[in-house]
Amino acid sequence: MQLHDVWFVLIAVLWTGYFFLEGFDFGVGILTKLLARDRSEKRVLINTIGPVWDGNEVWLLTAGGATFAAFPEWYATLFSGFYLPLLIILVCLIVRGVAFEYRAKRPEENWQRNWETAIFWSSLVPSFLWGVAFGNIVRGVKIDKNFEYVGTFWDLLNPYALLGGVVTLTLFTFHGAVFTALKTVGDIRERARKLALQVGLVTAVAALVFLLWTQVDSGDGKSLVALIVAVAALVGALAANQAGREGWSFALSGVTIVAAVAMLFLSLFPNVMPSSLNGDWSLTVTNASSSPYTLKIMTWCAAVATPIVLLYQGWTYWVFRKRIGTQHIAEAAH
Repeated sequence: MQLHDVWFVLIAVLWTGYFFLEGFDFGVGILTKLLARDRSEKRVLINTIGPVWDGNEVWLLTAGGATFAAFPEWYATLFSGFYLPLLIILVCLIVRGVAFEYRAKRPEENWQRNWETAIFWSSLVPSFLWGVAFGNIVRGVKIDKNFEYVGTFWDLLNPYALLGGVVTLTLFTFHGAVFTALKTVGDIRERARKLALQVGLVTAVAALVFLLWTQVDSGDGKSLVALIVAVAALVGALAANQAGREGWSFALSGVTIVAAVAMLFLSLFPNVMPSSLNGDWSLTVTNASSSPYTLKIMTWCAAVATPIVLLYQGWTYWVFRKRIGTQHIAEAAH
């Protein structure tokens, strides 16, 4: 395996980690409107992800930076062709971060309600658009012989990509509902489990159709194995949720995300961005990569830095591992 292949795998791992971690906190943000009944319950939901949401976004920054350094042609074509949806995602992430920080700065109800609305929409919109973006990457877009995107924004809104958006939106919401059940106590925990079942069933149907479509279009034996793992894990997550085993349910919903993202990257390889106009114009791990020397330096840096990042992020989750409920919010208010 050459270094550009290694970095394709590493970037796939970074995106997988991002969707696994940011997926549940996007889901919790969406649940602030769907699950919480009052201000105290909204505070409970926000507090479950309060210590970790910003750390989860580090995976996105690292994935973007690694793509820029390892595959500059891929980065250039992706960010120029998908400029508008990626800009919308970026704005949502900025607004979301501000909302988390500013929501409690003033006691007025309107002030807090507006920021909570911002958290909801800035969680929902990226959850949908990430699926649209990756659906287009796997399906292929209009790239010319100069490796430039020559399509329009409306070309990105095709049925396959839109279905991908529905899958990520529902899957992240399910992942967030399971995480909420794992991290809370009392009535909100029970309602989170019930909502997880409802959303999970919708997710199962949408994901099965999308993954089968992907397999028929561009899959092989390896991607088929990933598809089977994703479907089996999702079914297991639903069963564990019904049995009240939130830890198992969360782990299996995470496996679903990991397997689904793995399937997309397995279907993509050795391309990084296929051309729907001419297969010879597709960006691949070979023609889109940096020089071997650049990849070698990056590999050494990653080998040193990655374990440190994983250790401190794992420590953060360990410190804030306990469940919370409305009674803790009441105590904090005093």
